[in-house]
Amino acid sequence: MAIKKSQLYSMLWEGCDALRGGMDASLYKDYVLVMLFLKYISDKKKAGDEDMMEDLPDDCTFDEIRKLKHKNDIGEQINVKLAKIASAFGLDNVFVNADFDNEDKLGKGKDKVDTITGLVEVFENKNLDFGTNRAGDDDLIGDAYEYLMRNFASQSGKSKGQFYTPAEVSRLMARIIGISKDHRPQINIYDPACGSGSLLLRARDEAPKEGVNVGIYGQEKDLSTISMAKMNMILHGMMTADLQQGDTLNTPLHTHGVKLDQFDYVVANPPFSLKKWMKSAKEDDIYGRWKKDIGVPPTSKGDYAFLLHIIESIKPDGMGACILPHGVLFRGSVEKGEAEAKIRKHLIDKKVIRGIIGLPSNLFYGTGIPACIIIIDKKYAATSKGIFMMDAKEGFKKDGAKNRLREQDIRRISDAWEAGKKIEHFCRLVEWEEIERNEYNLNIPRYITPRSTEEEQNLYAHIHGGLPLVDIDSLETLWNVCPSLRDKIFEPYENDGYLQLTQKADSHLAQLIEQDESYKQQADNYNSAFETWHQFMCEELRTLGVGSVPRKAIIRWSDEILRIFKSSRSLVDAYAVYDELMTYWNEVTMQDDLYLISRDGWKVTVELPTNKKGEVKKTYSYEDLTCDLVPSSILVNRYFAKEQADVTNTRQLIDAEQVALETITEEYGDAFEDIESDKVNAKFCKAVGVLLKEGKKHPADNADYIPVWEDFLKHFKEQEQLKKELKEKVARLTANVLKKYKVLTEEEIRTMVFNDKWMPDMQSRLQALMTAEHQNIITTITALNERYKVTLPEMEADVNRYRDIVKGYLKEMGVEF
Repeated sequence: MAIKKSQLYSMLWEGCDALRGGMDASLYKDYVLVMLFLKYISDKKKAGDEDMMEDLPDDCTFDEIRKLKHKNDIGEQINVKLAKIASAFGLDNVFVNADFDNEDKLGKGKDKVDTITGLVEVFENKNLDFGTNRAGDDDLIGDAYEYLMRNFASQSGKSKGQFYTPAEVSRLMARIIGISKDHRPQINIYDPACGSGSLLLRARDEAPKEGVNVGIYGQEKDLSTISMAKMNMILHGMMTADLQQGDTLNTPLHTHGVKLDQFDYVVANPPFSLKKWMKSAKEDDIYGRWKKDIGVPPTSKGDYAFLLHIIESIKPDGMGACILPHGVLFRGSVEKGEAEAKIRKHLIDKKVIRGIIGLPSNLFYGTGIPACIIIIDKKYAATSKGIFMMDAKEGFKKDGAKNRLREQDIRRISDAWEAGKKIEHFCRLVEWEEIERNEYNLNIPRYITPRSTEEEQNLYAHIHGGLPLVDIDSLETLWNVCPSLRDKIFEPYENDGYLQLTQKADSHLAQLIEQDESYKQQADNYNSAFETWHQFMCEELRTLGVGSVPRKAIIRWSDEILRIFKSSRSLVDAYAVYDELMTYWNEVTMQDDLYLISRDGWKVTVELPTNKKGEVKKTYSYEDLTCDLVPSSILVNRYFAKEQADVTNTRQLIDAEQVALETITEEYGDAFEDIESDKVNAKFCKAVGVLLKEGKKHPADNADYIPVWEDFLKHFKEQEQLKKELKEKVARLTANVLKKYKVLTEEEIRTMVFNDKWMPDMQSRLQALMTAEHQNIITTITALNERYKVTLPEMEADVNRYRDIVKGYLKEMGVEF
């Protein structure tokens, strides 16, 4: 059975455990990633990959590494083989940080040997065969490498995780610059601060898969990071990627003469506000990136140096996207001639900035400060009317100590960018004249008013009562979808401009909402939308089989679910529905299923449970069977529900007998005090039998105990009989399940995967969204009512009443005032 992504990730993290100990993640990642790389190229060679067969020396394969296990010189020998691999693949200095003979990192003597041996054994798993695991567009090994880098970044501390740009941000940037729509036969993508290469690869993934050749170029200053990037490229099949190691700002390596090479697309997430960046570079840059007359980036902050490098690296008809801290939008003063403000004005005057997207804070490893994406579009400059600004800082989810963009955030941002229309509190086109009036300050809140999250207080309502009409009107989205609900919840108050809860709303708000016709209608609309998508998926299901492309499939499915729910008149946000589907996909079950189908078709493979030696167990239950596509629980529920119910009922009867036995021992503890064991089991019951036998020899002395012992043994015998029946029933059901697996048709498998696995999960997720909306209405209206429920005169009356009560008590105590 081929390995699933979830299993692969678990195994790889096990490899990390073999090394972790007291070693920092920034160190042990080098060893795990190198071993993963070595296993991959070895498996590809074994599978007949021409590049690997030609380049990988025969004595440097993973099989040769395995022979070194437990040998005293294992570390030294692995280093020798890695040197040969580096020479064969042109990977000079790539493995320098993975010194397998380093006693400071790996321990000394036997400890070092055991540590390295343990790591090798992780990759010996028979399912880790990267030569045969690829199916359709499955990038199993590349995704695994990304998984490890993301986890290493999250554990590597503040300054050591900067090599990795979160995948969600990378995907968003690639979508924004429109690579997916470029069908030219050759396009080039460049990253001047490429880190581990993840941003470049995400950009490449957005490019059309057919008829387009993508060239990848990058430069990275850090030696260990460029090593990761080069391995990353090979693991993703990008053998021709041109990655250079060096200081981009001072010594750019993608040049011809004194000009920078230019590219169709440039993406970058450079280090924020890099200090002392200028070394050999000149104030009048020989490559034309910056000049004294337009402003030289300050040496204390390298943000604009990178941005100017990016702009100069983009072709006249190209685009770029760069992540920078928010400070670049407003630092400095044009009036005072400060460098960053001068550069910002120069770029605004050239109209090369097409858009700015403000991101949530704490997205990036290594820093918690908020950042933005600056989009450069040279071709658009000639007809540009302004900068499209977006405030997307509110869209994220918590993920441990960091924030992460959700699928719905990525889609919402990219859709808004594509549409280019104003969305209140979110985005709009800011014309050049307005920017000039604001003295070239690009701080997003100047142009997009954030949605107020503060709870407004109405003084009049606090004094005289009633619910302010403005607060009720603010629930416009609710009233638009459920127009009849408003008049059922609220009624006129004694003062104009204020309402109050109706009597029924005050006492039975939840019930009132559920019974409202317009609320029920929107719920029906929601369910109908799901049914429409369900029918669409039924048709899609017919097209799936060997050779299907899973990533294309999920794009179709997610596009359709978003389109359908956008057009349905319901309270649930269509993007939230989209997010549920994408989350379900990313949680791997659905994704793994589709990759299995794309490789093997609608077939099932059943694995029997094994012991530690790998031998099939002599006895096992249908519940112990492993089948990825159709788990035994799903097959049993569809074809053997009656038998399953019988098994469940028998188990409940056994449990009931156990409760009866334990109850007897608790209520009549003195009858069992001679038995040493406290656990009610076969040994205990045998001892009770002895007590009964001996007790009957002296019936008068044991008159109170004999009935108790007899009752206990009666329940025990009944339980034993039930256990025997259960064993027979389970064995029968297990045999029937195995027989059914063997004769399942494609149609039966398809039906179970779709109707019994995928759709119930999705329906449950979507129902939870509607339930949350219902609860949100109740919470919002209840909070509004509670805010103004007690008026100031009523509070004063309460204060006076309690004052009189206290005075009365004091008077009784003899205190007068």
